[in-house]
Amino acid sequence: MAVPTRRRGHAKQGQVRQNTALKPTNTMTCPNCGAEIRPHHVCPNCGYYDGKKVKDVKEKGE
Repeated sequence: MAVPTRRRGHAKQGQVRQNTALKPTNTMTCPNCGAEIRPHHVCPNCGYYDGKKVKDVKEKGE
């Protein structure tokens, strides 16, 4: 069974953990309605993707 031969020091431990932090999500504006959306996803506000209507979205109050 693989066992580390030495303990990781405090500085090296920080270097290992530096990439595990949460990063902010990427967003872009929907070209159809102007809402903030994630890239390569259907807009939840208007239902458009790549300039085409992909899904029907209920309006508020319906």
